[in-house]
Amino acid sequence: MSRIDERQEFLAVRIAILTVSDTRDLTDDRSGDTLVQRLTDAGHVLADRAIVRDDRAVIATRLQAWADDPDVDVVISTGGTGLTGRDVTVEAHRDVYEKEIDAFGTVFTWVSMQKIGTSAVQSRATGGVANGTYMFALPGSTGACKDAWDEILCKQLDIRHRPCNFVEILPRLDEHLRRK
Repeated sequence: MSRIDERQEFLAVRIAILTVSDTRDLTDDRSGDTLVQRLTDAGHVLADRAIVRDDRAVIATRLQAWADDPDVDVVISTGGTGLTGRDVTVEAHRDVYEKEIDAFGTVFTWVSMQKIGTSAVQSRATGGVANGTYMFALPGSTGACKDAWDEILCKQLDIRHRPCNFVEILPRLDEHLRRK
């Protein structure tokens, strides 16, 4: 069973928040606000925050810029993970990923099933790695952002989480880029 090893010292990670929306701005971005509040309450650092429109190339460009920024360890996007024609966040993420974290979407669906039942099947939450940076795409609802953070990300982004976590392998994510 998972647990927090209190003997280990907490290590803050630098997290960028991206909201994908054609209608939101910083004054009414509740999902982005929810993620910012949760990550800072947990002791992490808000590295950056942006809102971009539902455009695959624009989203991918923002994700890649953060993947290339040594001051960003994790990117969490919210919005654009549904099934409509404008929902292209997942495709933009996959344009940038070097590796996909397949189980992230599976675990998110399982968590969502506990809250919203079979409606969870409509979400395409995803996670991956690019240039040594973790990336996660969450639905745009505040409930989905809370569930993803509270049930998955707060644990996996805590180096004290046992038996394993994303933070302890963070320094090794880009080891293939350093090989000669």
